[in-house]
Amino acid sequence: MSEILIGILATLGTLFVLLAAVGVIRMPDTYLRISVTTKAATLGIGLILAAAAIYFNEISITSRVLAIILFILLTAPVGAHLIGRASYFIGVKLWHKSLIDDLKGKYKKSTHELKSEDSEED
Repeated sequence: MSEILIGILATLGTLFVLLAAVGVIRMPDTYLRISVTTKAATLGIGLILAAAAIYFNEISITSRVLAIILFILLTAPVGAHLIGRASYFIGVKLWHKSLIDDLKGKYKKSTHELKSEDSEED
């Protein structure tokens, strides 16, 4: 029974990693590529690691796998956010069919400050 679960988890994990790789190729701009890789690759890696934990069935391996999954879940979104923010600030263009640019007019390039909607106009 555990072999079936391991096979399902490993297969789903590799499919999500494959979808992340295809998304990097297919998505039209940097921001969508970051989104695809962060979500799909994180889920794929988590599933593959869960399959490894079940396969080895040792507490030391399982605790390491859980620590790695937690680390990935905490760091991947933060890293993606910082890459996206830096890309926006250096001037990487949005896809031409993007409808909304939430940061337009809120970033002051000379001081690298962001204005919120609540702040007063200077």
